[in-house]
Amino acid sequence: MAQSLKITLVHSAVASVKKDQTATCRALGLRKIGDVVEQPDNPSIRGMIFKVKHLVDVEEN
Repeated sequence: MAQSLKITLVHSAVASVKKDQTATCRALGLRKIGDVVEQPDNPSIRGMIFKVKHLVDVEEN
């Protein structure tokens, strides 16, 4: 069974954040505070999470 990551947006990705970080949140599927998505655990997703680590909470499933 492949691992997945549960990603929750906990801080606004609009105000006082760089545009590329906002775009990264959108690419992960996060639009509003409180949105939760499940993504596969792979290096590209991990890199995206690292870029916006100050905006999200991550749980391994």
